Amino acid sequence: MAAQGGEKPALRKPIFVKVDQLKPGTNGHNLLVKVVSANPVPGRVRPGAPASSSARAPRIAECVVGDETGSIIFTARNDQVDLLKAGATAIMRNAKIDMFKSSMRLAVDKWGRVEAAPEPASFTVNEDNNLSQVEYELVNVAE
Repeated sequence: MAAQGGEKPALRKPIFVKVDQLKPGTNGHNLLVKVVSANPVPGRVRPGAPASSSARAPRIAECVVGDETGSIIFTARNDQVDLLKAGATAIMRNAKIDMFKSSMRLAVDKWGRVEAAPEPASFTVNEDNNLSQVEYELVNVAE
């Protein structure tokens, strides 16, 4: 039912999860993470593509992000690359888990948001528990 008289509906408080709670194929995660490293992925230009298209090629970086419970590889695209420098603290809203070569990757698409945290994180990232190094296998379950 719509709010009447110019009242705004009450916004739900975001529920933040820890990195070690992430599971394959899930989405809608809100996380507070610290960037451990950021490595730009070299852009590939298709053969036969006009030279001007390389300026529009998406910028992509693979960032290791995490919190005190674990770490995961985050695929940063375009403007996200500028925000996620090593040592930065970021808030990720509506993040999802993508599978890439049988391992989990964290991503934020157009329905989510990556923003710089107001203050630096006080925790140390647990790099020993890297969820992107766990290999998953697709198992079909017969009903």
